[in-house]
Amino acid sequence: MSLNEFIVYACPRGELAEQIEAFYQESLELCGLNAAHNYMPHCTLTGFFQDQESQISLYIQALETAYKTAQLTAIPLKINVTQMTFQSTWYGLELQAQGIPLLMIHFGQLVNSPTRLEALRLKTWLHLSLAYEFQPQHARKLKDLAQNRINPSAQVDWELRFYQRHPDHSWTCHQSWQLTS
Repeated sequence: MSLNEFIVYACPRGELAEQIEAFYQESLELCGLNAAHNYMPHCTLTGFFQDQESQISLYIQALETAYKTAQLTAIPLKINVTQMTFQSTWYGLELQAQGIPLLMIHFGQLVNSPTRLEALRLKTWLHLSLAYEFQPQHARKLKDLAQNRINPSAQVDWELRFYQRHPDHSWTCHQSWQLTS
């Protein structure tokens, strides 16, 4: 029985996403690799979880149902960037999204896979990481670059995405849904 690794993200699209991608590329060239470079720009909605590949449709169906229920009950699925934050070991965008935690709780209640070994870990701190696990001597350079390249109020659309991470660290997005207000 081979287990695969899955996760649910909210991913930005549009101008803000382009600015973040450019920041990732420039920060890699200027300061080298940090942990944020291992992922696409995203807001984590669940922790990684393991299950059999045969269960993918179960997760997609549960996300689809939770998403449609949120739409029918007019739960707002808009994600707002509230601020750019610079802590000693983490730089990123703080996010606020009233309806997303409710959608994820509903998803967690709906998805009952007999082959998943652990409970889903739903995330409560909504954020998008720009840089973390970076060398302390790069802190000032990374902060300046982020402030010069990223406008937290830039145009952005968000998508809810169900990903599979492969052993070679490549990714497959199995399904996505547009998040709107």
